[in-house]
Amino acid sequence: MKIHISLTEQCLHLLDDSGQLLRRYAISSAQNGPGELRDSGCTPRGRHIIRAKIGAGLPLGAVLVGRRPTGEVYSPALAAQFPQRDWILSRILWLSGCEVGFNRLGHCDSMRRYIYLHGTPETEPMGVPRSHGCIRMRNADIIELFERVPCGTGVEIFEHAAPPVSPLSASHVVGCRLGGSLG
Repeated sequence: MKIHISLTEQCLHLLDDSGQLLRRYAISSAQNGPGELRDSGCTPRGRHIIRAKIGAGLPLGAVLVGRRPTGEVYSPALAAQFPQRDWILSRILWLSGCEVGFNRLGHCDSMRRYIYLHGTPETEPMGVPRSHGCIRMRNADIIELFERVPCGTGVEIFEHAAPPVSPLSASHVVGCRLGGSLG
């Protein structure tokens, strides 16, 4: 399996080993746009792998801080209590860059930047760049993806449209508009 993410389309494509589209999910990438530098608040581009999977068995909406579950489950009351928190919910797929000098090592290391695919509150929009660098997904979507992909799965993040894939049926579309328009 492999994952292609298009920052322009704000979509994640899950592909099988032959390149056939299995699922398509709406995402939200960095509000600051694409970029690889540490402390930029940008989403890194290029080839990555899933280095670690965190949160197996946690309930939908479980809160993670510093990659550890807090024992809390997200709610509007909890959000009001911690209004400045960048919510990381349900599951984490932690990315590691594969391109030395571009998204690996030095001042551009995706793993040291703590770049994840992770769940977010349902009130956060998908299809619109709003994150602090990570790839946000709906909680049910990140849980489904988490269950389908092993560590070591390739993830390629494209600034523009991802390479074409075979057509998909409407049953495989999860909150993402076909044709790549933003939410």
